[in-house]
Amino acid sequence: MVALIVGIVFMVFAVYSVLPFSWALDWWQPVLEFLKGGIPIAALLIGIIAVFIGIADIKDRIEAKKEEAEEAAQAAQAKKEG
Repeated sequence: MVALIVGIVFMVFAVYSVLPFSWALDWWQPVLEFLKGGIPIAALLIGIIAVFIGIADIKDRIEAKKEEAEEAAQAAQAKKEG
Protein backbone atom coordinates (compact mmCIF):
# COMPACT_ATOMS: atom_id res chain seq x y z
CA MET A 1 0.00 0.00 0.00
CA VAL A 2 2.82 2.38 0.85
CA ALA A 3 4.53 1.61 -2.47
CA LEU A 4 1.30 2.42 -4.32
CA ILE A 5 0.95 5.77 -2.56
CA VAL A 6 4.61 6.66 -3.13
CA GLY A 7 4.27 5.71 -6.80
CA ILE A 8 1.22 7.91 -7.25
CA VAL A 9 2.94 10.83 -5.48
CA PHE A 10 5.97 10.52 -7.75
CA MET A 11 3.80 10.32 -10.88
CA VAL A 12 1.85 13.43 -9.84
CA PHE A 13 5.12 15.28 -9.16
CA ALA A 14 6.51 14.23 -12.55
CA VAL A 15 3.45 15.59 -14.34
CA TYR A 16 3.43 18.77 -12.22
CA SER A 17 7.11 19.40 -12.89
CA VAL A 18 6.79 19.42 -16.69
CA LEU A 19 3.52 21.33 -17.08
CA PRO A 20 3.97 24.58 -19.02
CA PHE A 21 2.03 26.82 -16.62
CA SER A 22 3.20 29.63 -14.36
CA TRP A 23 2.01 27.75 -11.25
CA ALA A 24 4.00 24.65 -12.26
CA LEU A 25 7.75 24.11 -12.42
CA ASP A 26 7.88 24.09 -16.27
CA TRP A 27 10.87 21.75 -16.44
CA TRP A 28 9.96 20.32 -19.86
CA GLN A 29 12.99 21.73 -21.69
CA PRO A 30 15.58 20.50 -19.14
CA VAL A 31 13.84 17.11 -19.08
CA LEU A 32 13.96 16.98 -22.87
CA GLU A 33 17.67 17.89 -22.88
CA PHE A 34 18.33 15.18 -20.29
CA LEU A 35 16.51 12.62 -22.42
CA LYS A 36 18.44 13.68 -25.52
CA GLY A 37 21.70 13.22 -23.64
CA GLY A 38 20.58 9.95 -22.12
CA ILE A 39 19.72 8.21 -25.38
CA PRO A 40 23.35 7.70 -26.52
CA ILE A 41 24.34 6.55 -23.03
CA ALA A 42 21.44 4.07 -22.92
CA ALA A 43 22.36 2.84 -26.41
CA LEU A 44 25.96 2.33 -25.28
CA LEU A 45 24.92 0.37 -22.19
CA ILE A 46 22.49 -1.79 -24.19
CA GLY A 47 25.23 -2.43 -26.76
CA ILE A 48 27.71 -3.48 -24.07
CA ILE A 49 25.16 -5.84 -22.54
CA ALA A 50 24.39 -7.31 -25.97
CA VAL A 51 28.10 -7.92 -26.62
CA PHE A 52 28.48 -9.69 -23.25
CA ILE A 53 25.43 -11.84 -23.98
CA GLY A 54 26.81 -12.68 -27.43
CA ILE A 55 30.19 -13.68 -25.99
CA ALA A 56 28.50 -15.84 -23.34
CA ASP A 57 26.38 -17.49 -26.04
CA ILE A 58 29.44 -18.30 -28.13
CA LYS A 59 31.20 -19.76 -25.08
CA ASP A 60 28.13 -21.87 -24.28
CA ARG A 61 28.00 -23.23 -27.84
CA ILE A 62 31.70 -24.14 -27.75
CA GLU A 63 31.22 -25.87 -24.40
CA ALA A 64 28.18 -27.76 -25.72
CA LYS A 65 30.17 -28.98 -28.73
CA LYS A 66 32.97 -30.16 -26.44
CA GLU A 67 30.48 -32.05 -24.25
CA GLU A 68 28.87 -33.64 -27.31
CA ALA A 69 32.28 -34.73 -28.58
CA GLU A 70 33.15 -36.20 -25.16
CA GLU A 71 29.84 -38.08 -25.02
CA ALA A 72 30.38 -39.43 -28.53
CA ALA A 73 33.88 -40.55 -27.59
CA GLN A 74 32.58 -42.24 -24.45
CA ALA A 75 29.82 -43.96 -26.42
CA ALA A 76 32.36 -45.18 -28.98
CA GLN A 77 34.62 -46.41 -26.18
CA ALA A 78 31.72 -48.24 -24.55
CA LYS A 79 30.85 -49.91 -27.89
CA LYS A 80 34.43 -51.14 -28.30
CA GLU A 81 34.50 -52.51 -24.76
CA GLY A 82 31.02 -54.02 -24.84
